[in-house]
Amino acid sequence: MPAAHLEASAPPHQLPLLPPMRTEGIEAPPHLRHTLVARKRTHAPVRAEGGIWPTLGVSSRPVYPRLGADCVVLQFAVEMLRVVSWNINGIRSPLQGMVYEEPSNCAAMAVERILDKLDADIVCLQETKVTRDVLTEPLAIIEGYNSYFSFSRNRSGYSGVATFCKDSATPMAAEEGLSGLLATHNGDVGCYGNVDEFTQEELRALDSEGRALLTQHKIRTWEGKEKTLTLINVYCPHADAGKPERLSFKMRFYRLLQIRAEALLAAGSHVIILGDLNTAHRPIDHWDAVNLECFEEDPGRKWMDGLLSNLGCQAGSHVRPFIDSYRCFQPKQEGAFTCWSAVSGARHLNYGSRLDYVLGDRTLVIDTFQDSFRLPEVMGSDHCPVGAVLSVSSVPAKQCPPLCTRFLPEFAGTQLKIRRFLVRLKQDPVCKQSALQLSKQTQVQMHQNKARVRSTKPRPSQAGSSRGQKNLTSFFQPSSNCPQASPILELPSVGALMTPKTLEEEVMAKVVEGQANASEAKDEKEVRTSFWKSVLGGPLPMPLCGGHREPCVMRTVKKPGPNLGRHFYMCARPQGPPTDPSSRCNFFLWSRPS
Repeated sequence: MPAAHLEASAPPHQLPLLPPMRTEGIEAPPHLRHTLVARKRTHAPVRAEGGIWPTLGVSSRPVYPRLGADCVVLQFAVEMLRVVSWNINGIRSPLQGMVYEEPSNCAAMAVERILDKLDADIVCLQETKVTRDVLTEPLAIIEGYNSYFSFSRNRSGYSGVATFCKDSATPMAAEEGLSGLLATHNGDVGCYGNVDEFTQEELRALDSEGRALLTQHKIRTWEGKEKTLTLINVYCPHADAGKPERLSFKMRFYRLLQIRAEALLAAGSHVIILGDLNTAHRPIDHWDAVNLECFEEDPGRKWMDGLLSNLGCQAGSHVRPFIDSYRCFQPKQEGAFTCWSAVSGARHLNYGSRLDYVLGDRTLVIDTFQDSFRLPEVMGSDHCPVGAVLSVSSVPAKQCPPLCTRFLPEFAGTQLKIRRFLVRLKQDPVCKQSALQLSKQTQVQMHQNKARVRSTKPRPSQAGSSRGQKNLTSFFQPSSNCPQASPILELPSVGALMTPKTLEEEVMAKVVEGQANASEAKDEKEVRTSFWKSVLGGPLPMPLCGGHREPCVMRTVKKPGPNLGRHFYMCARPQGPPTDPSSRCNFFLWSRPS
């Protein structure tokens, strides 16, 4: 029976690698809509096992227009670029859930396992909490990847971002910071835009916390065209309600980020901004938006409104440069949160907010984005990974840019750390044997010297009585210097002066004396027991919460103020929606001072 087929007008490097296969209701990616022409078959359709397009290992499946159910299609070698972003809350801390198979693994092996499980061409990490002086080679250099770090200049164990690229996605350029003040003018990305509204001190402060890292890649589209793609890995500041200066710092950081991204777009590069933006954009992105006053008036949300546009925007209207890729594929998905409070256990009831994004420029998202996803099942941080899949292939650079960590002096072999001098070296067998012989000779000489010393020491019999070593009993004998007391007269004992008792009286006296001793010992034991019970009795039982009548949990006030350090009781259940009866109730009780 002759089989119908799909005719493809594809470049030579996209020719089909497998014979035609039948499928029912196959979904065609949008970039193949105009290059594939489907023709009807005359016989009944046959359902294929599995889809023709790869699953890509993401949590949600892209939705594309379906071809006819009675079509036969050709399978092509699909090359995709997969990028993932994750706020890991400390790269040196043990990431539970990622290394559970081997709990004894060190942090370096944990990072390697993270990269393997995320299985992305480019992995962007935020809040690494590592500075250059404590960064170790196993953490920074992973086989098969080239890495780039941005460190905090002011505080240790704070902020920081890192980007790991597979060798097949080696960037052409890499740069730390947004302002250009940290650039070395060798292998940098460039294109800084007009930053005249900022002072030099302000620019330096915005880049001093290690919150931005840029990598620039060369990509090839399905049409065979080569283009430039710049990834901006960011960890945006958090605005604390009690620190208004941090809100100003956050908004200035947003402004500098937008200027840099738009300058790169104007220079002809595609741009992806991904990472922890620390703002929930829409009410659908926050668990308690309805109870927050002036939710839409938040400065961070207004900034995102001016940066992002929807796919439905008409060409004539004011089209903004970037698109929230997740809302492009899941516009009405509720509960799609990426961050939860670890202290309250809110992740158990999905009581969080969406703070992590993959933002792409409008043309890039429409033409190449195949999916945008989040991975809430990946544990190990108070955030979950997010990512996207693009229908482009990466063209690796021939050499890593100078910012690559393998070129740092401490890792390139040109500068040694002090700990390298303290590592035990392997000895040569000949040297080891000679050292052993020398050690034996030294021991013989030491024994001979000790024998000579013992022979020259005077024996106790030879030494004078006043110079020799004394016996312990000599300290209890009367000194010869003290005058002897007069002889003591022997007096009759007290018992001899008393009237002798009968045998019955002696027995009764012993019984009474035994009872008195027993009573005294019992009283003493009870006193000791009551004392240790009061000391080692343990804490008082936890009070029961009012909503569930379950034992509470004790917390400590950490916020500065008059109650700093005080203890209080609250419901032990995880935080959740107020309408959910299984979530935490509003019970609160101060603990009595001890």
